[in-house]
Amino acid sequence: MPYDYRPFPYVAPPGLNGPEPRHKVIIVGAGPVGLALAIDLANHGVPSVVLDDNNVVSVGSRAICWSKRSLEILDRLGVGEQAVTKGVTWKVGRTFHRDAEVFNFDLLPEAGHKMPAFVNLQQYYVEEYLVARAQALPLIDLRFKNKVVGVAQHGSHASVTVETPDGSYALEAEWVVACDGARSPLRGMLGLDFDGELFEERFLIADIEMQRDGVPERWFWFEPEFHAGQSALLHKQPDNIYRIDLQLGWDANPEAERQPERVIPRIAKVVGHADFRLDWVSVYTFQCRRLTRFVEDRVIFIGDAAHVVSPFGARGGNGGLQDVDALGWRLAAVVLGSAPPDALAAFDRERCFGADENILNSARSTRFMSPEPGVERLFRDAVLDLAGRADFARPMVNSGRLSRPCVYPMPDAPDVAALPAASRPGAVAPDAPLGNGWLCEALGRGFVLLGCGVDVPKVAGTTPLRVVGGAEIRARYLGDAAGAVYLVRPDQVVAARWLAPAAAEVAATLRAVQEGRL
Repeated sequence: MPYDYRPFPYVAPPGLNGPEPRHKVIIVGAGPVGLALAIDLANHGVPSVVLDDNNVVSVGSRAICWSKRSLEILDRLGVGEQAVTKGVTWKVGRTFHRDAEVFNFDLLPEAGHKMPAFVNLQQYYVEEYLVARAQALPLIDLRFKNKVVGVAQHGSHASVTVETPDGSYALEAEWVVACDGARSPLRGMLGLDFDGELFEERFLIADIEMQRDGVPERWFWFEPEFHAGQSALLHKQPDNIYRIDLQLGWDANPEAERQPERVIPRIAKVVGHADFRLDWVSVYTFQCRRLTRFVEDRVIFIGDAAHVVSPFGARGGNGGLQDVDALGWRLAAVVLGSAPPDALAAFDRERCFGADENILNSARSTRFMSPEPGVERLFRDAVLDLAGRADFARPMVNSGRLSRPCVYPMPDAPDVAALPAASRPGAVAPDAPLGNGWLCEALGRGFVLLGCGVDVPKVAGTTPLRVVGGAEIRARYLGDAAGAVYLVRPDQVVAARWLAPAAAEVAATLRAVQEGRL
C-alpha cells in the first residue's frame, strides 16, 4: 500500500497576537535532522521552537539507508527500536560488472551489538516517528506551515521573520539552527555558499512497488546490459518498495526523464517485467560541497544545510544525525550556562572534519562511477576487468563506501596506546552486552566515567559506571590490560582513557572537554 501522507495540523502561533518572549533555540526545518536536534535538546532540558514551511513528512523515500550509529542515536531519542522493527535489515552488498559479480561485502558487525549494521527505511517513516516523539515532549513547540522568510543577527541573539497562513510575525532566540536542507533558504539569506565540487552527472531515482522473492541485499551494476554504459543500484525497503538508481549522464533533461513514459520502460529493463507500480521519481545531480564553517555567530548550520554529498555511501542522512549528536549536548550546555559559547567551536571543528571525510569518500565513489575520459576511465575499466579475475582488485571497486562514524582527531586527549584501537579517544564508544541490556543504553545522555574491571574515582559532573569485563568488553575496551577507565561524552564519544587516573586529572580533562578545548 502507498504511504498515507496525512497533513499535520496548523495552529496559529502566539506571535501573531503580540511579541513572544525570546526563545532559547529556534530550529528551522522539521526533517529528520531538525526533529532529532529538538528531541536531543529536550532530553538535556532545553526548550526549542521548530519551524517548518510544510505540514507533511517528506514525499518519496529520500534517505533510506540508516547506519548502525544512526540507529543508536535514534534509539537514544526514543525511536530506534521502532525504526529497526519497521525497516529492512540487510548486510550483504553485491557489485556487478555487466552480468558478472566482481565484489561483495558483509556488513554484519561482530556479535554483541544492539543495533544491526544497516536498516533500509524510507525517510517519511523516520520523520513520522520523530514527529510523534517531538509532539509528546512539552519542551518542543512544533509549528507547521511556518515559513522563515528572513533572518538577522544581533550579537547576543538572532531573529527570524515567519510567514503563516494567517500572516507574518517575528521571533527572537539566543540561537537559530538551520536544518532547512540542501537548498537552505537561511544560507541564502545570510549570503553564504558552499565550497567544493559539482560533478557533471545526473541520476534518476525511482521508488517502485512490486513483489520480489529473495534475501534483501544491495545490488550495484557497472555497465549492465539493461542500462548499457551506465550504472544502476537496487535496494529493498519496507512495504515491498524498491529503490532503483539509474545513471543518466550530464546531458539528460531532468524534467523529461521524470516523466512516467520515460521511467517505466527503463525500470522494466532492470527488473525484467512491467508488473510494478511507480511510487516516486526524482532526478539529482552529484555534489560534494560544504560551508567553510558551520557556526555563523548565532546561526548554526547542520545536515544538508551545512554539507551535501552524492547519495552513494549513505552519508547524507547519517552525517546529519552525527551533526546532531555532536551539537545537541554542547548547545544545551551553552544555553544552560554550564559552558561558554566558545565551546561550539569544538562542534564546528569536529563536524567540518566529519564532513570532509564524507566528502572525500563520496567524491572517490563518484569519480569511480563517472570517470573523466583518459586516465581516470582507463583506471576504472582496468579495475573492473581485473576484479572479475583477481581477488586483489576487488576491494578497489568503489560503488560507494558505506557510512561509518568518523574518529575525531584528539591528539591531546589522555590515552593509553596499548588499549584497543576501537575505543581510542575520538571514536564512538563501542557497544557491548551488559547484563540484561546494552552498554549503549547504560551510557545515557551525560558524561560517564566508565570503569572496565576497575572502580572509578569520584568526579563531580560525571556518572560512574562500572562494568565487568566480559568477552566483548575485554576485546573492545581492555585488550591485555587488567582494567581501564574511560571518560565518555554525552554523545557517547570517548574523550579520554587511563589505566588508573587520579580524580584531579579526570576533573581537569572533563573541564577541557566541556569548554571545547579538547
